[in-house]
Amino acid sequence: MSIEFFIRLIGMIVLGIAGLNLGIHLAGLASDPPELWALILTMVGALMGLILTPYLTTRPATKLRDYLNRLPAQQLVASVVGLIIGLIVAVLLSLPLALLPRPYNTIMPIVAAIFFGYLGVSTFSTRRRDVFELFQGRLPSLRLGQAEDGLTPSRQVLLDTSVIIDGRIADISQVGFIMGPIVVPNFVLQELQHIADSADVLRRNRGRRGIEILNRLQKDAPVPVIITDTDFEDVDAVDEKLILLAKELQCAIVTNDYNLNRIAELQGVVVLNINELANAVKTVFLPGEEMDIEIIQEGRELGQGVGYLEDGTMVVIENGRKYIGRTINVTVSKILQTSAGRMIFARPNIN
Repeated sequence: MSIEFFIRLIGMIVLGIAGLNLGIHLAGLASDPPELWALILTMVGALMGLILTPYLTTRPATKLRDYLNRLPAQQLVASVVGLIIGLIVAVLLSLPLALLPRPYNTIMPIVAAIFFGYLGVSTFSTRRRDVFELFQGRLPSLRLGQAEDGLTPSRQVLLDTSVIIDGRIADISQVGFIMGPIVVPNFVLQELQHIADSADVLRRNRGRRGIEILNRLQKDAPVPVIITDTDFEDVDAVDEKLILLAKELQCAIVTNDYNLNRIAELQGVVVLNINELANAVKTVFLPGEEMDIEIIQEGRELGQGVGYLEDGTMVVIENGRKYIGRTINVTVSKILQTSAGRMIFARPNIN
């Protein structure tokens, strides 16, 4: 039995009893037999309780929980502090307000609590960076004012469809390079499902791989994986939705999509591109250094041979065609950085 169904039953019973009492009361006023009134209003009350109870209890609570999950920790702390300070001010003002004539001595303290509570939340929420910077020097543990300008261990990251299908994100998160919660929007899940249901075999396999990677993340990732229902109905493109959501959550997007990377950066969104990470951690060789490389195929130019390092870096060997199938010692002559990655040019050390 789900919690929502249980709440519906409770609401049906409560409003049914309320309808019964109301029916008996109305029957007494109309001098009619109470049975008919009680039966009708009991059924109406039970039906209203069955239908309306979730909209007044569980669904608002769920929306509030989802909103609090998306809310940055800094903003949440500032809002709570602002609410407390606003209520303290309202309590202090309730003493003179209680001296007002009736009914103002009862109404005005409530109005003051609502007004100053809202004022405290809105003020501290909008000026949270200034508030935390005010205490930054005195309380080093509250240095949250820097969270919006950079990545922190508690900051969320968004995953796009391409990086989930790629699969390397599971290994990256496993070794601790991603320290904040991982957020996967529901519209990204829908796109994954659409790809997995494609008629094209290759595309279908990619979608299924993405779903498997996401399941692996949820089971093995050392940080929480959050599925959010936040959507932007007036926007169709998934990339645009990701950028809007990243702005709303004030978090980074993890991707390997070149176009999304550039568009997000133009709009001021932090992007973590795993292709750039892979290029950054590749083994560095300087001109003049030696290495052993297996030549596996011909190069584009006459006489060239091509081999690959363990990290996938291409090594082009001058006059290396005749050594195809052999592992030889070479000297690095030049390193070329391209948009596709790093290429190394070398010459054989065999006389």
